[in-house]
Amino acid sequence: MKFCPKCGSVLIKKTRNFGCPRCNYSTKEKIKIGSTEKMNERKEVVVMKEKDAQTLPVTSETCKKCKNKEAYFWTIQTRAGDEAETKFFKCTKCEYTWRDYS
Repeated sequence: MKFCPKCGSVLIKKTRNFGCPRCNYSTKEKIKIGSTEKMNERKEVVVMKEKDAQTLPVTSETCKKCKNKEAYFWTIQTRAGDEAETKFFKCTKCEYTWRDYS
């Protein structure tokens, strides 16, 4: 990325060459314009241990595996801060764990 020597603006591609959008400076030099974005790595999903599940609240949620009507639940912010939390459920009978993104 190159900048205009007169006014400091970013040089852009015009019809045949690169030039300044502000002061009409132009150059025949080839300019490489690029951009990069830094991405954050995904965090691990927390796995609940048997002894930790005993302190969790219980809700009336149907297990998808054994059809039990009760499950422990907890919430974790797994996505961006402006998005909803992810709800995790663990069956009180068979201990199957699933998540709800709503």
